[in-house]
Amino acid sequence: MFSRMKISLLQQMYKDVLVGIPLAKESHHYTSLLNLSIEQSAERDESCNWMHLPSTNGGIRGHQDADMSDAVVPTTDDISNSFANMSSSFCPREVMLLQLTLIKMMVAKAESQEIEFNTRQKYCEIFVLLLKEARIDSKLICLLSSYDRLLSHMASKSLASLVYFELKQENVLNVTWLTFSLKTLSGFPVNTQVAECLWTLTTIIEDIMKDKVLPKAGALKKLLAPLDAVLEGFYNSILFHHFDSHHYTSPYSEAANNLISFIDLLEVLLASRIELELPLRCQRVLFLKVSYVLNLISSSIHYLIKKKLIMLLKKCVLYKSREDAKSGSLFLQNPSLHEDMLALSNAVLQVVNLTWLNQIPLSEKTSYFGGSEAAPGGDTPGGSDQTVLRALSLVVLKALEFKFQNSATEAEIKGDFQSSMSQLLIFWRSHLKSSPESHPVVHHCEWLSLIFIEQDDDMWEAAKALLLIYLKFDRLRHDAADNLSQKAEETWNFLTHASGYNPHCIFLFFLEKIAFDSTVLLDFLISSETCFLEYFVRYLKLLRKDWHQFVDVCNHFDTKHDTFQSISSVKPHHPENQSCTTGECLQNACELEPQTLVSLPPSHNYLVFTTEQGDNEVAESNQSNSLICDDSTPLLGSLQSLVNYDSSDDSELESDGKECLVNTKQVPLNNESETRIRETGCSYTDDKRNTLKSEVLPLKQKGSNTSSCLTCMASSDNVIPLRIMFYKSTQCLEELQKAISRLQRRNLFPYNPSALLKLLSHIEKISKNVNPQ
Repeated sequence: MFSRMKISLLQQMYKDVLVGIPLAKESHHYTSLLNLSIEQSAERDESCNWMHLPSTNGGIRGHQDADMSDAVVPTTDDISNSFANMSSSFCPREVMLLQLTLIKMMVAKAESQEIEFNTRQKYCEIFVLLLKEARIDSKLICLLSSYDRLLSHMASKSLASLVYFELKQENVLNVTWLTFSLKTLSGFPVNTQVAECLWTLTTIIEDIMKDKVLPKAGALKKLLAPLDAVLEGFYNSILFHHFDSHHYTSPYSEAANNLISFIDLLEVLLASRIELELPLRCQRVLFLKVSYVLNLISSSIHYLIKKKLIMLLKKCVLYKSREDAKSGSLFLQNPSLHEDMLALSNAVLQVVNLTWLNQIPLSEKTSYFGGSEAAPGGDTPGGSDQTVLRALSLVVLKALEFKFQNSATEAEIKGDFQSSMSQLLIFWRSHLKSSPESHPVVHHCEWLSLIFIEQDDDMWEAAKALLLIYLKFDRLRHDAADNLSQKAEETWNFLTHASGYNPHCIFLFFLEKIAFDSTVLLDFLISSETCFLEYFVRYLKLLRKDWHQFVDVCNHFDTKHDTFQSISSVKPHHPENQSCTTGECLQNACELEPQTLVSLPPSHNYLVFTTEQGDNEVAESNQSNSLICDDSTPLLGSLQSLVNYDSSDDSELESDGKECLVNTKQVPLNNESETRIRETGCSYTDDKRNTLKSEVLPLKQKGSNTSSCLTCMASSDNVIPLRIMFYKSTQCLEELQKAISRLQRRNLFPYNPSALLKLLSHIEKISKNVNPQ
């Protein structure tokens, strides 16, 4: 038992270290204060019941204490002053926790450049004495097996700090700790107490990765090379050879604690891989033997473990993106990365095609701080775990992307792609329930924005993956045949919609979800947290050469999107021709049949123009003579702010049977004095496909009036929908271009956007001067 004087000296030492006061006495004095009295701790102290006291979880050291170190280490003088009020009869547990806290704090101070050099040198001398003379590393290893979870956790943190200190200061690996780790990991599963060993190794790697001075590659290699083989063997043992799912049904069991600790270690091994030019086997085993993880995810283990494994897989598929961002394309520099990603992708797609996704039940419980249940009286939202849903989806999409990048022919990947996307679409439909106020999802390309809209970085990774797949597919098609027939083009176009990866459709659905707000796109371009810039540049390049497809998709949004509902007060002249329902039309998104009725929500005010045999007919609501739309309408959301017929004296309707031209006047946008008129000429040809032929004319300056391409005319059998999607999407891109230009002129844009502005300018020029069809 510590004497009162030693306890008082230890308290004073804590205060001095906390505020950075130099330690005045010789190093041996402080070493004696920090030296652990393990021999005394083996005797049960009845007043504290420490060390051998069973924990509240049945004596099992729980993993949930793994993040308590920051709470244990005090950082204010108020906490240190509280020692003065403590009872003089310190129990051994409290003394030892104070000693462990001091050791960890002193290691952190010794690494800080804010502390005076002499003070840091003093700390280093104390550590050398603790390791060489007091053999504190052996005592800390002994403490790891304590039933006191807090004591065991603090011993693990302190041991990791000292091993890291030796590795950095002396460039040597602590032999005592290494011997313990090799024996513990190789002894599994006979020796089941491995969690503390895994915690310590994980913490050491994290400390190395956070160090801004230490050469990480050399330190990691020195640390992991001796453990490389035993770590791979442990991976095989815990995940495959000795895995029994019924041991993992509770997150509080020792088996679950071991597995969760190992998942944390795999995560830091993955993160540390980027520092080594040639990764070690223990850093690659997760990729090469990912089938073990996939089997665990579909087993009956606890949902918490499944979720951690799924999030780990997500980090694996995004690892290449992080490496490319840091070092550029690495396939030539690092062939092992290419091999590992291909192995992971093949394994993932193989199980996905075997309905693996359907075997993963997603929890409907929401996670709450401090527990898994909602507070009394609180509302528990239904539906699946959206975080896991997005992660699984991204894993599949990124696996498809990488498989495509390594395919030489279309036939090599076509079957796997269609099968995987089919399984993914079924998975999405079964887990994403539409809310009562939302429209039912009919078009497959809409799923992406619905699944990922709440997670920006994941959304653009997914969108980029599908865009790259589309571009590779298109390139392979053209490589296989010099001149593709019209039928082949139509089939290809249909498949892109049916499989949910048409890039124009995906982009327009996203614009619709953000209400065509260009500032949202600007935020994404400025942010370094997403890959939106890379995606956007690739998409604009595609849009530049694939303009007619973009216009076709815009037309389909206007004619077949379910925003357009029947107008109860407007009766068609030939009801027998109105047989195409919204759902049927959207399921055949590639067929270019114009919708036969302009549809708006019946609760809104509207003005519909129709023509019959050269005569004009105006169908109006009982409340207004103007076209006004509610902001809640997805496609027509901002129409009210764009068009105001009441203030337009120049709006007129001209018609001569099948030819029409409608000029509408728009109120000024963005409070700018100069606005423009857009004139839209629309003609309708009565051929067997009822193909709509539209032409976008150049914008012209006309004083302060602005008009938009929003209204078209048709024959007596048809009321052609407004060209809203085309106008709003191109207008959004124009506004984005202006915003970027303003920021560039003021030197406020974070990088040089010249190339991006050139692309946007080209798109603007096409939208104004080129025939879209």
